[in-house]
Amino acid sequence: MLMYILLAIIAIVVIWLVAAFNGLVRTRNQSDEAWSDIEVQLKRRHDLIPNVVNAVKGYAAHESGVFQKVTEARTRAMGAQNPAEKEAAENMLSGTLKSLFAVAENYPDLKANANFLELQRELSDTENKIQAARRFYNTNVLALNTKIDTFPTNLIASGFGFLKKNFFQSDEGETALPEVRF
Repeated sequence: MLMYILLAIIAIVVIWLVAAFNGLVRTRNQSDEAWSDIEVQLKRRHDLIPNVVNAVKGYAAHESGVFQKVTEARTRAMGAQNPAEKEAAENMLSGTLKSLFAVAENYPDLKANANFLELQRELSDTENKIQAARRFYNTNVLALNTKIDTFPTNLIASGFGFLKKNFFQSDEGETALPEVRF
C-alpha cells in the first residue's frame, strides 16, 4: 500500500515536470513566432521605403540629405541582428521617415500624386501592423518571462537553460508614422 502511494506521488511529480517543461517550450516557441511576425512586417516596411523615397525624389531632388538619411537608416535596420539592435535601428528609421514626410508636405504636386498617396497609405498600414505585431510579441514575452520567474516553473527553467527575453519597445514619440493630410 505504501509502495502504491509512493509510486503515485512520483508519477504526479513526473507528469507535472513534463507539463511544466512543455509549457515553457510552448511559450518560448510562441514568442519566437511572434518575433518572426515583427520581422515580416519590418521587411514589408523596408520594401516600401525605396518606393516612397523615389516618389518624393522626383519632386524634391534637392533634398538629397533627407534621402541619404532614410537610406542609411533603412540599411542599418535591415542589418540589425538581434532584438535590441533592431529596436534601436527601427526607431531611427521611424524618425527619418517623419523627416521625409515633412519634406513631402512642401510639394503640392506630390501631395496630389495618387501613387504617392497609395504608398503613404500602405506605409501607414504597415506601421499599424508593426505595432500590432510588437504588442503580440510583448504579450508572449511577458508570458515566458513570468513562467521563468515564478515558482515552481523557475526551477525547471533554470535547470534547462530557458532565458528571459527583452520586450520590443519604441522610443517615446517614435511609435508611429505621423499622419500627414494632403
